[in-house]
Formats: sequence, C-alpha cells, structure tokens
Amino acid sequence: METIKIGVVGLGTVGTGVVKMLQAHQEKISEITGRKLELACVVVHNLKKHEQVDLGDVQLTDQIATVLDDPSIQIMVEVMGSIHPAKEYITQALQAGKHVVTANKDLIAQYGRELVQIARENHRDLFYEASVAGGIPILRTIDNSFAADRIQRVMGIVNGTTNYIMTQMLTKHWSYDQALSSAQDLGFAESDPTNDVEGLDAAYKMIILTQFAFGMSLSLDHVKVQGITKISPEDIAEAHQLGYTIKLLGIAEEIDDRIAVSVGPVLVSDQHPLATVQNENNAVMVTGTAVGNTMFYGPGAGELPTANSVLSDITTVAKNIALDTTGNTFNSYRQETVLATPEDVVYPHFIALEMRDVPGMMMKLTAIMTRAEVSFSRIIQNQLGDGNARVVIITHEMNDQQLADITREIGEQDNMQLLASYKVLKNA
Repeated sequence: METIKIGVVGLGTVGTGVVKMLQAHQEKISEITGRKLELACVVVHNLKKHEQVDLGDVQLTDQIATVLDDPSIQIMVEVMGSIHPAKEYITQALQAGKHVVTANKDLIAQYGRELVQIARENHRDLFYEASVAGGIPILRTIDNSFAADRIQRVMGIVNGTTNYIMTQMLTKHWSYDQALSSAQDLGFAESDPTNDVEGLDAAYKMIILTQFAFGMSLSLDHVKVQGITKISPEDIAEAHQLGYTIKLLGIAEEIDDRIAVSVGPVLVSDQHPLATVQNENNAVMVTGTAVGNTMFYGPGAGELPTANSVLSDITTVAKNIALDTTGNTFNSYRQETVLATPEDVVYPHFIALEMRDVPGMMMKLTAIMTRAEVSFSRIIQNQLGDGNARVVIITHEMNDQQLADITREIGEQDNMQLLASYKVLKNA
C-alpha cells in the first residue's frame, strides 16, 4: 500500500487531537482511502513548551522548512491559528505542490478566495471543514447535500463561548462577568475573549457559510455585528417572561437575490429548536426551497470534535490523491455579491428603554414609533423605584432603516434612554 506523508503545523488543542486521531485510526483510514497515512513531523513555535510530548518516532521541530522543503510530504495540516504566518505557510505549501487542510476560520474568511485561487493554479486541494462549527460537518453538507436546492437562509449558534455564557445567564441568573469568568475557568473563553464576545468569531464563520450557501464573497464590513457584552440580566429575564430565549445568532439570508448577513443577540421562541441548544454546543439551521428547515447540532469546538473535521478533510485529500482527482475547489459556487439594503431586512424587535415615569413620556414614545410607521405588539412597564421606569416593547415587523430612525429619535429625547434592541426571530 502506498504511503501518504503528512506534516502538521501546530500542536495546540486541535493539533493534539489531530495527532491522536491520525495515530489511533490508521487502519480505518487506510481501508477507506487505499493509502497508508504517515505522520512525518509536527512543527511548533516553541520546542520547550512541547518537550514532554510523546510523539514516538514522529519528528518534532520548530522549522517550517521541514514540511515545505520535503517533497515526500504531500499534505500539510495547518492548525496553528492566527492569520500570519499561517497565510504565508499555506501559500508556500500550495506553491510547493502540497495539499493543505486548515481549521483557520479568520484566515479563510479574509483570504479564502486568494488561497483558493493559489490552490487552483497549482492543482492542489485546499479544505477547511473545521473552520466552522467544530465537529459539525456543515460546509461539506451544504456543498453536497444542498447542491440541487436553493438555500434561502442559513442561521445558527456558531460560537460556543457566547452560547455557554448566555446559558449560564439564563439558567443560573449570573451576570455577564460571572458567566465569562466561568467560561474562562473551563477553557471555553480565552483570557482576551474579545473576538468571541463581540461577535467577530461568529462573523468570520458566517462569511464562510455565506460563500458556501449563496456563492457570495463578503468582507467583515458587509456583516452587521453586535456582541453580547451589553446584554443585561433584565433583558434575559424579560425575554424569558415573554416566552423567548436570547441567543447570539449568525443569520445569512437571501432577500430578492440580495444577501443580508448579521451576527447579534436574537430573541428565539422557547419552542424553537435553537432555544434548546445549551452551553458550548453549536447548531446551524439551513432553510432550502425544497427541503424546508433542517438543523445540524453538535460540539462547536474542542480537541477531538474539531480534529474529527480535520481528519475528514485529510481523508478526502487522500482519496483524491489515490484517484488522481486533486485540484478541485472545495466549493465552486459563485454568484455576484449584491447586498441587501436596510429597508430589505425586516424583523420584529425587542426594544428596552429607561424613561422618567411622568405624564406624557409614553405619548412621546408612541409619537416616535408612529413617525417611523412602527406599531407595538407587546409592551411591559416596570417601576425602577427612582422615579424612572423600564419599558420593554416587542414591535411588529419593521426594517433596519425604521429601527435606525427610532434609535436616533430616542437618543435626541430628554428623560429617555435606549438600553437594548434585538431582533426577534420570525416564524419561531
């Protein structure tokens, strides 16, 4: 049986899982691919940090040239993270005639099109299933199983850190800071959690999902992003009182051949499947014209779940090598990118305000809503005990431009402050 040699770059959580699975599942992979996979070397940045790691006969090195300059290594697995120097390493590997598997969502979201072109020019495979939703094989599912369907919307919980935090705030009535501290203690959140809690991690994943589902290439500037740092226990309690759970959702939807992509807190009906996704788990719901709603659920991160997605890509590359069919693009669906306007994006909204509890204030609020041509669906008022009241509104459907108009007018009022505004999921 012919041997395919692999070089792994990075030995963090995912890299460790990849090494474990490669070594443990050799026999099964060989049966599937008709090739023996051999881990030739592992490249790390700091050798001292990994000197206690037992890799058996596998070479541990801090020299990327060990992979790039060895013509016998056919596949490079990049699991080091960060954009640089990962981009340069992947580029050099493709140009050196190696196939590449990566889990680097930030890199693929920002430079995926460029790297795909380099792979195509060099007739090499570039796969990145593990870049979105950890152990859920969502990219390959969209590419293969929805190839004949017209996808209308892709949405879901694609960041386990924020979902863990939101779960604790709901079930244990913790503050945001308490829930974040717990997430950091458990290893779900980094010491600097900015990318997760501000929605950037989810936004990068939605960029990749949008390319697969709609064939449109976006930059981060095209995604409306709102994080979870300003969600209060009061927001969560009142949403729950109204029959909703707040989740950080990524939503990509096609509206009259235009695309709208957002990441932010959304009120989801307690009866909706996404409301039941707890802790660090992820779920992606794909809506197709033919199939309707389908949901894919599983761990969004972690050593072995993410490594499993990496191994599925490695297996695909190995089969392609065996069949001499390498060089095909992971996803070749392309359409002109046309963005939806604020008037196109229509949802009910949850709006929370603090205002002076004096005659005429509700009339002012009603006038603002009337000028924006927006009506109330539900309204709750609670006294705050200091002469102020907290008012929570669920509106009927309105577009993003109407929301912007309402937000601007509220900001111009004395004795009235906007505390929060979140989408309410339609058809939930």
